[in-house]
Amino acid sequence: MHAPERKPPPLANAGAFGVHIFTASGAALALFALLAAVEHNWTKVFWFLGAALFVDGIDGTLARRLDVAERLPRWSGDILDLVVDFLTYVFIPAYVVVASGLLPAYLAIPCAVAIIISGALYFADRRMKTKDNYFMGFPAVWNVPVFYLLLLRPDPWIAAAAIAALAAATFVPIPFVHPFRVARFRMLSIVLLGVWSVLAFVALLRDMMPGPWITAPLCGIALYFLGAGVLRRAE
Repeated sequence: MHAPERKPPPLANAGAFGVHIFTASGAALALFALLAAVEHNWTKVFWFLGAALFVDGIDGTLARRLDVAERLPRWSGDILDLVVDFLTYVFIPAYVVVASGLLPAYLAIPCAVAIIISGALYFADRRMKTKDNYFMGFPAVWNVPVFYLLLLRPDPWIAAAAIAALAAATFVPIPFVHPFRVARFRMLSIVLLGVWSVLAFVALLRDMMPGPWITAPLCGIALYFLGAGVLRRAE
């Protein structure tokens, strides 16, 4: 006789499903960001996208600790995460590019389309990560470059060229560092990410006009994360 299958306690399943709800809350934050973008309140947009980034940063840890995949196999946390990430990392930033006036319409719409299409294809790429946990190609985190474009307000052609270059980089086998999962320089990456978060927080508090003492180190940290993957290729 086979021993009766032990069912997990209801509270454990409720906690596991709560993690899925927590992940899905990122989609609600995307909606709030969109409503703020319709109002042209760009600082508010990035408060909501920042909150979504926080959710995305910790939901995986919660899911692993509560064994969500084993307790609730009906729902795929990976697919849910990709749906939410596409909204917050790709769709909302693309809308901001069109609505913010950073670019004239004849540049903004093609750039937004490039963001949407390249981002969708990237999230469908089964080889988006290497065995040593680097992203292969630009990882479609468009909320970050669009944040910088609103912060720096470059010439429209420079902004368009930057968007085109990053969209193309999603299909190029250039590694980009994952700050938590890549072993090489992990502590440095985590520290710089923490500093970046504080500086970005200050920039939002100052309504996206923080001054050079905040903007310069933000740009320096961005250069580090853009170049850290290239160091791997040189090994």
